[in-house]
Amino acid sequence: MSDAKSNDSFKARVYAIVAQIPEGRLMTYGDIAGYCGQAYAARVVGGLAHFGPSELPWHRVVNRFGGLASGFHGGREVQAQLLKNESVACTDYIVDDFKELRWRPTL
Repeated sequence: MSDAKSNDSFKARVYAIVAQIPEGRLMTYGDIAGYCGQAYAARVVGGLAHFGPSELPWHRVVNRFGGLASGFHGGREVQAQLLKNESVACTDYIVDDFKELRWRPTL
């Protein structure tokens, strides 16, 4: 498979997983990368989040510690508010109860 097709396939898998994250649940960039078969591509997932389709629930994607994204469109304040609208509480831009809210899709 060519690199371009492989990249397009990875991107499509990322978008498909992000679209499935339920309201009030979270995944990390690394979780998504791993489920897409590229365990060390968390930064690539972050880039896709920054430039990807705005209709996807990117606010439900956080770092490995449950931290909000400094590069989120509108800033961490906006991401925190979107999560709060889904009853997800944050303190100092870290998700409270992150381990309990972390979602793992069934593939």
